[in-house]
Amino acid sequence: MSPTTAELQELVRPLKEDPSRAAILLDIDGVLAPIVEQPDDAHVPETTRRPLIEIAKRYGVVACVSGRRASDARRIVALGSIAYLGSHGSEVLHPGTIAPEIDRELQAWSRRVQSFAHEAFTEDLRRLRVRLEDKEAIAALHWRGAPDEDGAQAAVAEVARAAEAAGYTTHWGKKVLEIRPPVRIDKGAGIVGLLRDTDLDAAVYVGDDLTDLDAFRGLGELIEMGRLGKAIRVGVASDEQPSALEAEADYMVDGTAGVRALLQALL
Repeated sequence: MSPTTAELQELVRPLKEDPSRAAILLDIDGVLAPIVEQPDDAHVPETTRRPLIEIAKRYGVVACVSGRRASDARRIVALGSIAYLGSHGSEVLHPGTIAPEIDRELQAWSRRVQSFAHEAFTEDLRRLRVRLEDKEAIAALHWRGAPDEDGAQAAVAEVARAAEAAGYTTHWGKKVLEIRPPVRIDKGAGIVGLLRDTDLDAAVYVGDDLTDLDAFRGLGELIEMGRLGKAIRVGVASDEQPSALEAEADYMVDGTAGVRALLQALL
């Protein structure tokens, strides 16, 4: 059950005490934008964008943290005045800039990861309507909306086993498998990199999937480093919600409508 209006106000109180020293961090798909079968069709409703625009004017740091490429994330949100951490934080698109910054170590891995993924992307996967996405140092296999989702997932699992045998790491999300290099790439690391040199007191992260648990832990790392005083972890409930999300979240809200109510409470 989502918090009441009064509970939301109490939840965001540490953030509103000094907005200039607070960070608002949000996943996109399933959080700001409803989940859709075709990723390119995703968009943030105007009723959600409007409060986000005002939040960007008031708070010290506002950023979207997504598994998508940073440029795609900005296109979906359609707001240039905030930061975008793309590909789980491996690239950063700062407000007002055109090209994202990409970690040099990860750049060196990009060609190897993509070469493996394209070799593993067999005709069987194409026939099952699995989609391959190039995200620089990450390759993603999607099967949402495939005619036989169970069969597609089984075929993707074979790719996962081959990737791990070849020394890559794998990460499962909502009907997506990501193949990553054997170095740390996660939303937590991205958030730590974004915020560790800032003068912040409080931060909230809102997410709906397993990858967002890394972001929750990243906030904990910042507290341990003495770079943050208060962290608020908000999970977004859905039919596909991983069980661990509710266990690690401080609060849960119901779907994108619940996120919209949270954004309104921040104003």
